[in-house]
Amino acid sequence: MARKIKSSREPVEKCLFFSYDRVMESLSRLSVPNPLGAPVYYRETLSSTMDESRRLAARGEPHGTVLCAGLQEAGRGRKSRPWITAAGESLLFTILLRYPSFSALPRAITLKAGLALSLAVEDFAPPLFGRVRVKWPNDLMIDSRKAAGILTEGDGETVYIGMGVNVAQTGFPKAFRAKATSLALALGDPADLPVCGTECRFLLLEKILPRLYQELTFPEAGDETWRGRLEDRLYKRGCRVRFFPGGADSGRLVEGTLEGIDTEGELLITPCGASGPVPFTTGELDVYAASPE
Repeated sequence: MARKIKSSREPVEKCLFFSYDRVMESLSRLSVPNPLGAPVYYRETLSSTMDESRRLAARGEPHGTVLCAGLQEAGRGRKSRPWITAAGESLLFTILLRYPSFSALPRAITLKAGLALSLAVEDFAPPLFGRVRVKWPNDLMIDSRKAAGILTEGDGETVYIGMGVNVAQTGFPKAFRAKATSLALALGDPADLPVCGTECRFLLLEKILPRLYQELTFPEAGDETWRGRLEDRLYKRGCRVRFFPGGADSGRLVEGTLEGIDTEGELLITPCGASGPVPFTTGELDVYAASPE
């Protein structure tokens, strides 16, 4: 079962309300199990879970602390693109992770988070098994439409992983209709979600946190296990794609076959006419305009 929100009027020592900021003063604490042993906070409306998590980190909140919001007024995705959603329809959260040194940070952390999220979505909604894919470097796709995004930022030895998952939306603005979906739409009917309303988001969070813990905590020899599992669900692997190294405004374009990823999380593409794959660290994958094989 998903966990209910505890009252925001609990004693200060239980909810850790902070007087330094009005937003932090009104945090509630969720009873969602967290395998990292850290608190899971919630507020109905926040500017950005990513920004507010930085404030929590500055106040000494521990490794694994989670901050959720029902609505973000200034949510953002990769390259500062706005993340727009109606209140209560999405799971929006950031988890802060502390490491003893920069060298201790997990390699390809965003892709590993994407792998964890894809597995958790299938745990949450088994009928979606086989339809959930990870689009390099930070999107979750169901069939051919985006259902979630991941944003990873660093601050010294602290890493912030933000996730926004479309859960209960039954429609999108015309500009996004062909590219976006939600778990409810992918299932065919909001009634097909495991539970309805607010509890649905928190039940999904209960599935995500153990998967994140598993993928980010336990090292694997040669990193081959996570790579293999991710490549099995890598969106458009083996297909013809268009890729803009550095971004869509870079003025460069690579067309070729998406082969997979390397141990550092770089995207491997064999350009048309080339004899082998070329690794790319940054860039924009344009699968919608790609030519079919």
